[in-house]
Amino acid sequence: MAGRNFHVHLVSDSTGETVSSVARACLVQYEGIFVQEHVWSLVRTKGQMEKVIQEVERNRGPVLYTLVDPDLRDLVRDKCRELQLPCVGVLDQAMSVLGLHFHSKSEQWPGRQHQLDEGYFDRIDAMHYTLAHDDGQSTHDLEDADVILVGPSRTSKTPTCVYLANRGVRAANVPLVPSVPPPDELETSTRPLIVGLITDPERLVQIRVNRLRLLQRDTESDYTDMEQVQREIQ
Repeated sequence: MAGRNFHVHLVSDSTGETVSSVARACLVQYEGIFVQEHVWSLVRTKGQMEKVIQEVERNRGPVLYTLVDPDLRDLVRDKCRELQLPCVGVLDQAMSVLGLHFHSKSEQWPGRQHQLDEGYFDRIDAMHYTLAHDDGQSTHDLEDADVILVGPSRTSKTPTCVYLANRGVRAANVPLVPSVPPPDELETSTRPLIVGLITDPERLVQIRVNRLRLLQRDTESDYTDMEQVQREIQ
């Protein structure tokens, strides 16, 4: 099976975030294969589902879904049965077990977990703050952050901040650059949790070299010098 290419279809009546997360958690367990994910979100009508099924026929592969409408579930399951393709409702078994335990029937509400509650607006606010305070920008109000990440260039400060913002954490990041003093606000901030990010120097050099190659720039500089990088990490 190693080296083969596959298609997987992820069908949702909402954003597709849940079924995509489940699929990726499973797919990372398989090495040596390439899987092209086809994400079909906001599928809520028979016509939309029929278009999805046409694509499943064109690029044959398993179907994973999160659908609350029983008619849509039946439609995609029946067609997959005809095509002899696996079709799995990733939440069906969990919902069935919980329903039996609670002696209750679930509400048929697509995307209910993504409703616009207070937590949603907290995440939006956190994301706005994080994007405005990326890479040492807008240091005048670092005190308003929940977390400040500091570290040398290419130590994943930005992706970590975005991850935190998606969970409602106002995260800023400040790069530590040789010969450039950190902003005064970093030293005077008392409210935020300040976290330093480091990594293995050899790994960091490789990341920086790859980045420079991608930008078609010279890879021989202090930025990629092992001794300089080791001093940055220290």
